[in-house]
Amino acid sequence: MMRYIKLVNFEINRFSKIYLSLLLITLVSQFAGVIIVTKSLLKDARETISNEKLSEAAYIANYGGIDFTHITNTLLFVGPIALSAVALIFYIFLIWYRDWFGKNTFIYRILMLPTSRLSIYFSKATAIFLMVLGLIAFQIIILPMENALFHTNVPEALLNEISISTITKASQVLALIIPSTFTQFLISYGIGLMIMSILFTAIMFERSFRIKGIIMGLLYCGIAAVLFLAPVLMEIGNFYFYPNELFGLMLAIGIILTGLSVWLGAWLLKNRVTV
Repeated sequence: MMRYIKLVNFEINRFSKIYLSLLLITLVSQFAGVIIVTKSLLKDARETISNEKLSEAAYIANYGGIDFTHITNTLLFVGPIALSAVALIFYIFLIWYRDWFGKNTFIYRILMLPTSRLSIYFSKATAIFLMVLGLIAFQIIILPMENALFHTNVPEALLNEISISTITKASQVLALIIPSTFTQFLISYGIGLMIMSILFTAIMFERSFRIKGIIMGLLYCGIAAVLFLAPVLMEIGNFYFYPNELFGLMLAIGIILTGLSVWLGAWLLKNRVTV
């Protein structure tokens, strides 16, 4: 267990500089977005009030108040989240291929460690999952601060105050990364774990069989996608499932695909990937 924990810590430390940069970009961009977009919204509101000779109450009645959802749909707010997501998806591949193609072909040292190769597999998966959770936790922490800054910059007469939970539900991006219920959290991040395990297995195919492995990996990803989406595809045809049946089928297929991908990826790493 200690070796596994050390491997997880090692993998996180290797990505720490880029990871901290992503956190900093998110912090600066979103807070800058709050200030810039708020000023723009207030400018537009004042111009409308002036041009149409409205009172603030009349403006609110006609156009509604200014709320934080105007911020969450901007590039300055959503952009860093998308950048972080792309970076972590890219790291799913980098976490393996850096070991093979780095300066000192580090994979040889890792595979020769006196520990189970399954621990190496799980340490990489755990490191990525912890970094995802860290980014989500960071967003949850700074969101109330951004909302508070927004409130201080908008006059009370024009402010439409809404709760943090309403903000997350109103934004498609925030609703996706910060599910409102524990069940939704398990579903969203369970699918994420499934996709990561499938990609890990595709990488192991490539590392085991090289050119043939690329084709095998792509085929595996395609078959997995078709299997997982099979209930939805069947509904497009002549089949019909009740919502609970559809959910149950996709849950069962997702669990099977995740388990199969982990087993196959670990087996390939242990028996086919050589130093």
